[in-house]
Amino acid sequence: MSSDDENFDLAGVFTEPPRPPTPEPTVTTYTRNGSKVTSPDDWRSIDIRLVGSHPLWAHYLWNAALALASFLDSNVDLFKGRCVLELGAGGALPSIVAAKLGARKVVVTDYPDASLVQNMSYNVSKNTTKEESSRVAVQGYIWGHAVKPLLDDLPSNVDPKLFDVIILSDLIFNHSQHDAMLKTCELALAPSTAGNAEVPQVLVFYSHHRPHLADRDMQFFVKAKEHGWVCDEIYTKTFPPMFPNDSGEESIRSTVHGWRLTKLN
Repeated sequence: MSSDDENFDLAGVFTEPPRPPTPEPTVTTYTRNGSKVTSPDDWRSIDIRLVGSHPLWAHYLWNAALALASFLDSNVDLFKGRCVLELGAGGALPSIVAAKLGARKVVVTDYPDASLVQNMSYNVSKNTTKEESSRVAVQGYIWGHAVKPLLDDLPSNVDPKLFDVIILSDLIFNHSQHDAMLKTCELALAPSTAGNAEVPQVLVFYSHHRPHLADRDMQFFVKAKEHGWVCDEIYTKTFPPMFPNDSGEESIRSTVHGWRLTKLN
């Protein structure tokens, strides 16, 4: 039987069962280290709204994001007065911390899905002052694509018109995207010069969620070194595991690692 002359609409043949409702968004609070609160008016916490469900895992606030936010809070000189780009930002916690602590400009990105982009914008607006939010731009961006739209959001008097710090939080488990992430970093990071107060750098924080694939996670740094990056581990801390019932050694899954990538000319 040919369907060329008939419209075989399966909806007319099979009754589709009701779809479950989309899960409601959730909110997770990041609480700042008490020693960082220096005045009654200083900020103490950030409420991160997460999409209810998403195939790109953006409905979790990952341990690496918490670790990176805390690291930025303790190392303000790395980014204060400088331009910051976040790839795969999810709930955008590290970017919000950078903006609140004096980054000159923060460009927050994730996959150009409307729910993700709108949620990042919501979190920025809910957790920053008017002045802070004026220094933040939110974009949808696919790793490895042209970086001009990202650079266009930088202040006009930035020279060179590139980023000083790029942050990647829990992204390297995307093994097929290692080359694309590195390409974006290559194109968007400012060159290192003798005049840099701080060397432009990429901060990569992650956990080995699948211990049996840890070697494949680490291929990100192997590839980075092949492209001339200097890779140094600068951070380790153990957190409660994200998924206690997952397989694999819990001590591996619960450890967050942080690396700094630089490229010296």
